[in-house]
Amino acid sequence: MLFFESIKLAFNSIRGSKLRSILTLLGIAVGLFSIIIVMTAISAIQQSVENTFNSLGTSNFIVQKWPAIRMGGPHRPREQRNRQDLEVKDGEKLREMTSLPSAVGIGLQTGGKTIKYGNEKTNPSVAVAGVNFDYFIALDLKIGEGRNFSKSDNDYSRPVAVVGTDVVDKLFKSVDPIGRTIRIDKFSYEIIGVFEKRGSILGQSQDNFICVPLSIFEKHFGSQRSAVFFIMARNKELISETMDEVIGAMRKIRKVPIGMENDFEIVTNEQLIEQFNDITKYFKLGAGVIAFIALLAAGIGIMNIMLVSVTERTREIGVRKAIGAKKKNILAQFIIEAVALSWFGGLIGILIGLIGGNLVAVTIGVSVVLPVEWIFIGLLVTSFVGIVFGVYPAYKAANLDPIEALRYE
Repeated sequence: MLFFESIKLAFNSIRGSKLRSILTLLGIAVGLFSIIIVMTAISAIQQSVENTFNSLGTSNFIVQKWPAIRMGGPHRPREQRNRQDLEVKDGEKLREMTSLPSAVGIGLQTGGKTIKYGNEKTNPSVAVAGVNFDYFIALDLKIGEGRNFSKSDNDYSRPVAVVGTDVVDKLFKSVDPIGRTIRIDKFSYEIIGVFEKRGSILGQSQDNFICVPLSIFEKHFGSQRSAVFFIMARNKELISETMDEVIGAMRKIRKVPIGMENDFEIVTNEQLIEQFNDITKYFKLGAGVIAFIALLAAGIGIMNIMLVSVTERTREIGVRKAIGAKKKNILAQFIIEAVALSWFGGLIGILIGLIGGNLVAVTIGVSVVLPVEWIFIGLLVTSFVGIVFGVYPAYKAANLDPIEALRYE
């Protein structure tokens, strides 16, 4: 009964001084909003990134010149920049020297290309990749229409292409793309297939690309760029053994001396996810600092409004004590009022933060999430703020002398 009565008194206190209460609640709401919106948006992005990487398979890894995320001291970028490019012939030797991989995809890529068909053309943003057959297997690229490359397409450097759905949507609005001829720079290619739609990640489409046979890519665009090798192990259990075999083979191919670090990078899905999470933790830390400052200011506001409330209700406290209310009853009443004030603002901030965070997620094209753990953390924080900043006013109210309180005007 005391609890519900105190909640009722808190509502009456808010109604009695609306502006003062709204300003106090606003401080709590802003603090919780700032952290919930960031955590909701980051949780949605993390979920999308993890789903994308995991969709590539847990038995895959990449061999490339550069780290997935370039970090380290001032000398690290220079060391990496001085590495020799990975060459197509390195990938072909890797296939011959290893037995554990079920597929060794080899890829060369150039970006910013404009694709033309008749009078239609794409924006200059299409990626063109020269690939071998294993590339499709290792990246799980599925054909929606037409066919994939054959061995003879690569052996005879046939100018054929498999295109992403973004290119089809832009150039072939009302015609079947299979068998049509497109132009990339001054070169013509026949479309033999269309990839299944893959969607987007962080607002970036994964369907705005074209694959051509590796041999014709080298002929038209050259090979003065570092290749990337996509390795698929036979199963998840063999991933470590496959990785060790590939590293050993690559060190032999590139003649890395014993005791020297690898002059290439091995990148796994788990590493990509971990590195992405390492980046997002700084955003979380920033949100936490902002929320702490806002909640500290809001806590001081709650203490202020409770002290004013104690002063305004001095005679009421005196009457309650005169008819038998104990110190613990008065103490509990004012602490519950402070927590109730804090909760009202906290719930508003959490609700707006959830809506705002998911709006950000929808805007950048990732799935909506409900960060339950952060909602509970938010409610615990608001309770903590209410208790900590409500204790002193409650203690002051509980220790009022009933005689002096009854005389107060």
